[in-house]
Amino acid sequence: MDASMMSKFLPGMDLCEAFYHEVVSPIIEQRFPGLVYSAAKLHHGSDVLGFDTPQSMDHDWGPSRIDLFLREVDCHRLSEEVGSVLSSELPHVFRGLPTDFRSDDEHAGIVLVAEGPVLHRINCTTTDRFFHRFLGFSPLDPIGETDWLTVSPHYLRMIASGKVFHDGLGELRAAQDALRWYPSDVWLYLLSCQWGRIDQEEAFMARCGDVGDELGSRLVASRMVEELMKLCFLMERQYWTFSKWFGTAFSRLECAATLTPVFDAVLSSTGWKEREKHLSEAYVDVGIMHNTLGITTFIEPNVSQFYDRPYQVPHAERYCFALRDCIQSDTVLSWPKYVGGVGQFVHSTDVLCSTVHCKRIGAIYE
Repeated sequence: MDASMMSKFLPGMDLCEAFYHEVVSPIIEQRFPGLVYSAAKLHHGSDVLGFDTPQSMDHDWGPSRIDLFLREVDCHRLSEEVGSVLSSELPHVFRGLPTDFRSDDEHAGIVLVAEGPVLHRINCTTTDRFFHRFLGFSPLDPIGETDWLTVSPHYLRMIASGKVFHDGLGELRAAQDALRWYPSDVWLYLLSCQWGRIDQEEAFMARCGDVGDELGSRLVASRMVEELMKLCFLMERQYWTFSKWFGTAFSRLECAATLTPVFDAVLSSTGWKEREKHLSEAYVDVGIMHNTLGITTFIEPNVSQFYDRPYQVPHAERYCFALRDCIQSDTVLSWPKYVGGVGQFVHSTDVLCSTVHCKRIGAIYE
């Protein structure tokens, strides 16, 4: 993409919203009078998260990237016609930017076309179809407790961050509200499991360093920073993103101003003793955050020796036990104690991006 096009960058969400109201909506009202539908931007993309930059314009980004939601009978009857009408009547340029995509490939970028049908990315679907494809369940139906565990937090964040431009069906905003955050007991379970991930390796950074394995010590410390960051997302009731936007999303948390310098110090430390000092500070800060939530009895936010070994750890199992004691749901209490949701223990993109694979993982909770 050339510099002249990138210089016309607008945040993708704002661009699509304007394109819908100024162009798409008038066409639908004129050509399909009385059609009941909703329009939104809820799907994949840095623009949905509000993290897009001019570099994002090179793929899967553009003004005509919108979803239209129809009733089942109308989707079956009109979806092809709606798409065809829009191809014929949409302009090729909006706010100085192309509305055409290079191809039907979902990763294609926008390209300037002079004439002919517009190769837009406005899809017709139904609310039920969209959510079953995107999440593996519909938030318009009762959401099973296990359903929350078998979808990546990144996908839930995209729904929460997305924007509904028009809700004639009266379904999309209700769906967003239903997915705004985890039910209380599921949240407590995820918090307990996240502390559990710290508990399982809290002494390993120092142990690696103690035997001269500085590389191993740095790797464990880095992992502990990531686990603490995920814990912060949970405590601030924000879904985390996948790795590309993880740090950016973290920077918008309230705790980031305090913890970012500490995490930077952990990752830049040149020896395990220095690394332990900064990690200990992070453990205390996050322990204070836990107490501020007021969901368990007070837990002293400190570090102390790891049994008879001279390593300073937070003894994170204290938080695990306290959180688990607060769970009321028998179903949630029956889940494996320290497993958590797929976003906590799965790192394969191919799995996390597949509702089928994630649903199969649900067998672990049975």
